[in-house]
Amino acid sequence: MKHLFLPLLLLTAACSTPESTPAPTNLVETPESEAPDTFNPKLAEQYGADDWGMRSYVMAFLQAGPNRDLEPEAAAELQAAHMANIGRMAEAGQLVVAGPFLDDGTLRGIYLFATESVDSARVWTSTDPAIQAGSLRMEMHPWYGSAALMAVPELGKQLAKTPI
Repeated sequence: MKHLFLPLLLLTAACSTPESTPAPTNLVETPESEAPDTFNPKLAEQYGADDWGMRSYVMAFLQAGPNRDLEPEAAAELQAAHMANIGRMAEAGQLVVAGPFLDDGTLRGIYLFATESVDSARVWTSTDPAIQAGSLRMEMHPWYGSAALMAVPELGKQLAKTPI
């Protein structure tokens, strides 16, 4: 899950780097004839971008569910299965970004699904063992954001020194 969440943070930070720190010159390989700061119709099509470089997604908020009183061993097994499911959804191209909130509140994390269909995202979410066990529940919303987020899974693989 970290390899999906960390690149989003790094991409956000790259947008606000001081001028003394060089920003990445080209995160996605393009032919030399195409400058990285000009419209790239091939990437726009690949990432499903509209004319503004945006696309529709489904944002899911993972919330603490009613069944959280597990023995430590059972909780660890459920967490491992939850993480394996996240990896499976990412490899299938369904999940663009995932990550936990760090404040230990009832809002536990987010998923960003590569679909505009809440129904599709709900089906994908139903495969999560933590949802099935009632340890987590989901609140889903259609969301409109940068199509560049579709590059996060591949970029995340390049940034993760230790895979999850």
